[in-house]
Amino acid sequence: MLVDTHCHIHDSREYGEHQQAAYEASVNANVAMICVGTDTHSSGEAVQFSKTHALAWPVIGVHPHNAAEGFESIAQLLIDEKQSIIGIGEIGLDYHYHHSSEKAQQRVLEAQMQLAVDNNLPISFHVRDAFDDFWPIFDNFHGIRGVLHSFTDTPQNAEKGLARGLYLGVNGISTFTKDAAQAQFFTAISPANMVLETDAPYLTPKPFRGKMNIPAYVENVAEYHAHARGIPYESLAHTTTANAVALFGVNFSELDRLQPDPVTAD
Repeated sequence: MLVDTHCHIHDSREYGEHQQAAYEASVNANVAMICVGTDTHSSGEAVQFSKTHALAWPVIGVHPHNAAEGFESIAQLLIDEKQSIIGIGEIGLDYHYHHSSEKAQQRVLEAQMQLAVDNNLPISFHVRDAFDDFWPIFDNFHGIRGVLHSFTDTPQNAEKGLARGLYLGVNGISTFTKDAAQAQFFTAISPANMVLETDAPYLTPKPFRGKMNIPAYVENVAEYHAHARGIPYESLAHTTTANAVALFGVNFSELDRLQPDPVTAD
């Protein structure tokens, strides 16, 4: 089984009437899904989606774009649904678009990192053009476990992340980037240091460019990286799934959770 460690299939605003079909296609592809929130609405939907879809688990948080909404609703959701939530995210800093002020982003990031520490939860980080401010904030906390989601930054920041025990999230970008240096960097990442993701419905990998991304396509990301490294697909799948399980604690042995799924054969 593969784990898509970062998708938004739970968000009705993104998938609408295609949501259930996308989920069933992914389950039939033997893919489990970690559903990551970006605001109060999508975080709540991630929790509710996981209650009726056995191979989906919720991660809740406020994206830096939405920092102006604050974090209090996430703190309350964590209190209300603590038993089902497996992580905090996606949280971080994004100075590329500046949808929220830098100060607001930093304040909300720190508050949500504290929630993760207080509840012993891993974090899915979104950091773009902001690592100079991110690392000092990160280093104010101890015992953080997490992943740098959709990592496309410098090898130097990758090394800083790995030195701090973080995984690198690798998705469809690695299959279609036209930057030769970036492609080489992706191939150089050890499978021991990476988790696979789609960021669905965004960043659709080859050969499905132009289509809505779904978690099932994480298989294509895995195939690409196994081929690029000249290693068996099964080896890369095993390692990256083990990494996802170690980080997020998803439990595939809960067979009773599989019963509600109305998955149909292709």
